[in-house]
Amino acid sequence: MSERGERPLLFLDVDGPLLPFGDGPQRGPSSTATDAHLARLDPCVGPLLAALPCELVWATTWEEEANTHLAPLLGLPPLPVVSWPEKSDAQEREDQWFGLHWKTRTLVAWADGRPFVWVDDEITDADRDWVFTHHPARALLHPIASSRGLTDEDFAALDQWLRAT
Repeated sequence: MSERGERPLLFLDVDGPLLPFGDGPQRGPSSTATDAHLARLDPCVGPLLAALPCELVWATTWEEEANTHLAPLLGLPPLPVVSWPEKSDAQEREDQWFGLHWKTRTLVAWADGRPFVWVDDEITDADRDWVFTHHPARALLHPIASSRGLTDEDFAALDQWLRAT
């Protein structure tokens, strides 16, 4: 638990972590999905996510569509959704200068000082450095190989970090 008594946040991207690309090793596809894109979603991931000691938050361009299309297939309730505001030209230039992912600044603001994990397939060292400098609480930026999605090893690492927070 954080100092404010709130559970840490887990910002969850969809494409890559939950919907892997490519032919890499992954869990079996969902047999209930009617959309070929959603067939890459493993419903077994839902209970694993729900068991983590955190507040799950969609951090994806799917936005509310994640609640409509993915949450039911994963057996998850509707989750909070990060909205992606337009950045100023100055913020765009600064993000390019530092090599930041376009989500980084928004996720730190959304966390509002709470500990968080960010699970995404596009995290870089520049994002880690920026979060370390601009976020007062603990944060784990956990990159996922987009070819395989979330694995049992990822869940073990996330669970261990969250329980230590």
